Amino acid sequence: MEKASFDYAGFRHEYIGEGLRRAGLDPDPIKQFHTWFAAAVKARIHDANAMALATCTRDGKPSARVVLLKHFDERGFVFFTNYASEKGRQLDKNPRAALLLYWMEVERQIRIEGIVEKTSRDESEKYFHTRPIGAQLGAWASRQSEVIDARRVIDARLEEMKKRFAERKIPLPPHWGGYRVKPERMEFWQGRPNRLHDRFRYSRHADGSWSIDRLAP
Repeated sequence: MEKASFDYAGFRHEYIGEGLRRAGLDPDPIKQFHTWFAAAVKARIHDANAMALATCTRDGKPSARVVLLKHFDERGFVFFTNYASEKGRQLDKNPRAALLLYWMEVERQIRIEGIVEKTSRDESEKYFHTRPIGAQLGAWASRQSEVIDARRVIDARLEEMKKRFAERKIPLPPHWGGYRVKPERMEFWQGRPNRLHDRFRYSRHADGSWSIDRLAP
């Protein structure tokens, strides 16, 4: 079979953004994030809360995957997962992470780097019970990141959990909950023509204040 030929080097998009200026930024990066996130939602971007999460092993081997942002405030950015998953094991040994949200439709991206901590059990439980029943059962059924022989293994586990919790409220699994990325640096990127994009980086100081620097594109 003849292989399809792609001009990978020719894949490009010309950005036409109006630009980002220091005077237009909020001094607080969380408030600036809220402004941009609201604009992404208004633009009807599908899965606007999808973000790449990068973690590392203790010896620096990186890995990345997409997770969903479920809450943010001045304390940080929250996502939920199986604590026994690969990312959970890495965060247990090396509690630092990077997040990336990219919204092609508005030619923007946001980078977040910081220390990671688990959310409280109460916070995790409150969110868990807002999830669809199938997703709650799935949190019990899946031993995330473990090798399985076939799809039938996970399907059988799901049926087992349906029977187990058929007559009662599904409890929060002990191995499942939230993580909060407490930002130390945040970068706001606006696409511009000729690849001369606008980039502003917020850096947190020891007293909790933030400084802002423009970065070369």
